[in-house]
Amino acid sequence: MSNSSLMRNRFRGFLPVVVDIETAGVNPECDAVLEVAVVLLDMDEEGLLQKGESYFEHILPFKGANLSPESLKFNKIEPYHPFRFALEEKKALTQLFSPIKEALQKYRCSRAVLVGHNAWFDLLFLKQAIKRSKITSPFHAFTSFDTATLAATFYGQTVLAKAMEKAGIAFDAELAHSALYDAEKTAELYCTMLNNSSLL
Repeated sequence: MSNSSLMRNRFRGFLPVVVDIETAGVNPECDAVLEVAVVLLDMDEEGLLQKGESYFEHILPFKGANLSPESLKFNKIEPYHPFRFALEEKKALTQLFSPIKEALQKYRCSRAVLVGHNAWFDLLFLKQAIKRSKITSPFHAFTSFDTATLAATFYGQTVLAKAMEKAGIAFDAELAHSALYDAEKTAELYCTMLNNSSLL
């Protein structure tokens, strides 16, 4: 069976795509999206998942967006710093969605499914950004794969750093809360959990 068939059959025609979003608050309707990272997943001939290419964009706050000082202090993001080289939401999302759409064709999957640590948070913010940008989403509207839930089931941990420790994956707390770092580590955790036959 081909890689594309293995991937398509493994997830009922869906394609798991790891996403992490850094925001300026916790309300997806009014708080700004500041960073989005996407990590594609590949599958080998044995049906094992592997971390694929990563894509990342700094994003400018949308007009009228709320910027919570507490959130900015937590994630250490300066939204308007010139060296962020941040893009408007629509341009950033369009660029990030392009490789996802290519992967959907490669694996002949119908929709992408967001994989995230507390995936509901990222999916809600992503959906609002898509709505504001008036672009077509490659993602399923409500289905997501949550690594916090999986880690609680497999390791008894919901915190990303603690789940990583249980899984034997290196995790640098100083680099955490960067969308790219967290997405890549979430991808490693997801692949480890699904590939470990003793956990399934």
